[in-house]
Amino acid sequence: MEFSDKVVLITGATGTIGQGLAQRVIEEGGNVFLTDLNQSKLDAVVAELGKKSQALAADCTKADQVAEVVHACQKTFGTKIDVLINVAGVTGKGGKIEEISEENWDFVFAVNVKGTFLFIKEVMPIMKSQGYGSIVNFSSKSGKTGSALMSAYSAAKGAIITLTQALAYEVAKQRIRVNCVCPGITEATGVWNHVSADYVDNMKMPHEEIVKIFTAKVPMGRLALIEDVVNVTCFLASDRAAYMTGQAINITGGREMH
Repeated sequence: MEFSDKVVLITGATGTIGQGLAQRVIEEGGNVFLTDLNQSKLDAVVAELGKKSQALAADCTKADQVAEVVHACQKTFGTKIDVLINVAGVTGKGGKIEEISEENWDFVFAVNVKGTFLFIKEVMPIMKSQGYGSIVNFSSKSGKTGSALMSAYSAAKGAIITLTQALAYEVAKQRIRVNCVCPGITEATGVWNHVSADYVDNMKMPHEEIVKIFTAKVPMGRLALIEDVVNVTCFLASDRAAYMTGQAINITGGREMH
């Protein structure tokens, strides 16, 4: 029961990874507070998870809405927040750099980077006051080695890694750990659905061929599963990783090794 009586705040919680994380935390004794854009979708997730979950919709790029989520989490489960997991992210519209609009670039950075920043900014005083905490941010394989036709996403996810490292140095003495995960292509996620659709459009190939191309790049010969990402994320969030901070852990089947 790794998360026994702990309070875990999860953003991007209606996606398959966010739901998988929430389920695992509850299975291991924790309470989860969930947020995403759509309240009805959140309510459906809470209905499945049961009484150890609660949720409030918010736009992670709006500071006032982020603050409302954090306050609602404290009102529901008490003043402490043991763990923050920043899953919320978007790929935006991929394509050649000269074809990417300024609006798309700003949108990708707003959700991935600003959204992560705002939740950390709001939760950090709570963790400092309680004298401990664990934060897990979501970067990507593309944050380690940029992906062609995905320059905005790659740049934003690279920023998540250096943000994680900077904060890890900043708050280590307050017993607050900050790590991030860097998944490769993960089956059954909205990110892969959007990315593969973009590649189908840009490379003029059938979806099946795109899957074969990307699978062939992975030494272990398959794409990541939701469970693969949940396992590593929950490890970093838990006390099992008590001596780890500032790390960007690959979940890529060997495709990324640095």
